[in-house]
Amino acid sequence: MAHDKVSQEFGSLLFTDADMQERLPRPTYKKLRSVIQDGKPLDLDIANEVAHAMKEWALEKGATHFTHWFQPLTGITSEKHDSFMTPQGNGTILMSFSGKELVQGEPDASSFPSGGLRATFEARGYTVWDPASPTFIKDEVLCIPTAFISYTGEALDKRTPLLRSQVALEKQAKRVLALFGQEPSRVVTNIGPEQEYFLIKEEDFEQRPDLILCGRTLFGCEPSKGQELDEHYFGAIRPTVNNFMKELDDELWKLGIPAKTKHNEVAPCQHELAPVFEQGALAIDNNLLTMEKLKLLAPHHGLACLEHEKPFEYVNGSGKHDNWSLSADNENLLEPGDKPGENLRFLVFLACLVAAVDSHADLLRMSVASAGNDHRLGANEAPPAIVSVFLGAALSVIVDDLIT
Repeated sequence: MAHDKVSQEFGSLLFTDADMQERLPRPTYKKLRSVIQDGKPLDLDIANEVAHAMKEWALEKGATHFTHWFQPLTGITSEKHDSFMTPQGNGTILMSFSGKELVQGEPDASSFPSGGLRATFEARGYTVWDPASPTFIKDEVLCIPTAFISYTGEALDKRTPLLRSQVALEKQAKRVLALFGQEPSRVVTNIGPEQEYFLIKEEDFEQRPDLILCGRTLFGCEPSKGQELDEHYFGAIRPTVNNFMKELDDELWKLGIPAKTKHNEVAPCQHELAPVFEQGALAIDNNLLTMEKLKLLAPHHGLACLEHEKPFEYVNGSGKHDNWSLSADNENLLEPGDKPGENLRFLVFLACLVAAVDSHADLLRMSVASAGNDHRLGANEAPPAIVSVFLGAALSVIVDDLIT
């Protein structure tokens, strides 16, 4: 994508707030914003108007189907495609999309993992639209970000617990801010997940059944040189890899994903992509889309992308540094300022964060205790297998002074 087209094509496959303002009647737009910002209930009449606007926009972009795009407990996303087509009695069709179809779906949930919440024969599951995450078009399909729950309300996905945690966090953060005389309209989390990955030749990948089936090598010889190859980290990017990264940028930018930084990582054939910070659930959506695009686009360049946390022994695995912050009406609550020792609000939130990690380190560890991550942690990587908080020298002095 030429540089003069980036601004024009960024978000071209995303149903943005600007698209909503342009296509929705002003009263409908204002009510939808109150649903998104204030959690107000969504009336079916409003849903019908929004669905019609989405459908018209999607048809103009070449879409033929829609799907409720959700995140079951599989580590990847899931989708079921339904056509906009509705047969008419005279042999013609009508392209339609209702508010009910937008707001709720009913996929068969029996074959998805549930974490032991229910038996296999309990098949019913519901997808519910999350209006705070914008819809987008992927492969001529209108994708609607949704939560996935059981008939009785148990979370069957990763999005629902995240949304519930954000509500709880916002409630408590507002309670603390009230002590400082502040009443922000919103308190949100901001996330910037750095995605690491390996690229190897596709022909080499196809020679390894363990890579094909497991995503990692199960045996192999130690390389003659591994991370002693210091020139790889931040080194010049090979032309084949650079062409892949260019195509990846183009695809991500069209989806409104703010891919910002790309470089070679520490291990041979390892690379990283880092986006600009976004609000919690949206950042996770975009990271999952990024991981999908990495896998799909690599073969265009004769490459295979490995996203396993530890595909090779003796060298670094792939982490995902989660740059996390808390903001109230776009003001970072974890910003120390020029005089952090006198910034009482910052110190209170810092103390809350350290206390939370100390009290709930087991839960934080459990949240990343996958089989793949257990191969990675405590090996060649920087973070150990424990959870700790490092404040840096300057903040440590301030905290020690407060304690003593």
